[in-house]
Amino acid sequence: MVAGCSAPSLPEVTFYSSGKTVNVRPTQYCDLESENCVVDAGAVGVLRVRPGLPVQISVPGEVADSAWSVKFTYRDGDGVGQEPLRSKVFTSAEPRYAYTLELPAADDQLESVEVQQFGKRVQIDETGQIEFVARGTWVLSVDDRG
Repeated sequence: MVAGCSAPSLPEVTFYSSGKTVNVRPTQYCDLESENCVVDAGAVGVLRVRPGLPVQISVPGEVADSAWSVKFTYRDGDGVGQEPLRSKVFTSAEPRYAYTLELPAADDQLESVEVQQFGKRVQIDETGQIEFVARGTWVLSVDDRG
């Protein structure tokens, strides 16, 4: 008899827009201290998203029951890149399994999306603010061809 001693599978995040879905593995997944990481640079998902359309994001329970947020980049209707934006941070106090990412204006074009799950570790950023360090990151690259 062979004993099954494999590592648990890493959680996947689902992105959906315009009738298409892509399941994405984490590009980085670490322990709660944001150490001992597994890195998979090839885990980036790609999804076609037309200007102004939302992207629906679904996360599994192990992400929903933790602190996580959505960071995204986009450009305006004139094609000018804008400062990255971030959703509020969702926490285990009110688990959230889904989030709909809507851009500020109807002609904005989404470029990339990152779901970031935070661990216990914090650090001080360059402005002196406390920030949580991501333990898991799921990346969506947007295909913006019409």
